[in-house]
Amino acid sequence: MHPLLTGPLTLESVTVRIADLPPHCDGLRIAQLSDFHYDGLGLSDELLEEAVALVNRLQPDLVALTGDFVTYDPSPIEPLSRRLRALQSRFGCFAVLGNHDSYRSGSADYITRALTAAGIEVLRNQIAYPFGEALPLVGLADFWSKAFSPQVLESLPPHTPRLVLSHNPDSAAPLQAHRVDLQLSGHTHGGQVVILGGRSPQQYYFDFCAQLPNAVRRCLPFAGGACAQVVRNWDWSQGLHQVGSNQLYVNRGLGTYLPGRFLCPPEVTLLTLHPL
Repeated sequence: MHPLLTGPLTLESVTVRIADLPPHCDGLRIAQLSDFHYDGLGLSDELLEEAVALVNRLQPDLVALTGDFVTYDPSPIEPLSRRLRALQSRFGCFAVLGNHDSYRSGSADYITRALTAAGIEVLRNQIAYPFGEALPLVGLADFWSKAFSPQVLESLPPHTPRLVLSHNPDSAAPLQAHRVDLQLSGHTHGGQVVILGGRSPQQYYFDFCAQLPNAVRRCLPFAGGACAQVVRNWDWSQGLHQVGSNQLYVNRGLGTYLPGRFLCPPEVTLLTLHPL
């Protein structure tokens, strides 16, 4: 993607307060990257290298990759995983897959193998303990897939804080039934185009459609059962949100679709954890 259509890479530094955070986890720093769409068009090698270099300069404790490594063809995961191998952190690099990582039969397994070979641990409804048992890291299968299974959270003690990687922020709605101290997601690209009030056009459009009678709404593009061709909850399209008693952070991603980004640049996130 041409730099004029993408915009400059930005660093978003966010402090997150977590109840029951163990003392040894106070000040933990997590770098998040998302939505690479590494397909020869959506993400340039130059921007990818810049993002990897920025993460390494930050010296995070952990790197979280929240899905959509490719767009349709899974084969670009091979050169992408070789570049992602350069990511450095104290406790390693963990990933979940996105909807685009499963478009073709066998893609999810192929992408998982490539990332694993690059030293990146892929979690698919699994729990890891990079910080010890007092702060588990849960990675969920993509929300749109049949494999999505938040029930894995039920195996954790209720008093134990936990971090959750889940590509699609819409998953935060059903996850309200579980304790999720911080969910990291991507998927939306931040809406790619942001206008008045810091909201995307999609948010204004769907808010308008919600006021219309069902008979009228069914006649409008994407206005019915979902607007869901991308995401239902456009208010969660980027940044930190409170969802019930849970917290959600949505990264704007690195990759870009046409017609490009406007006031919504690609993002590296650095999240610092502190006790509530």
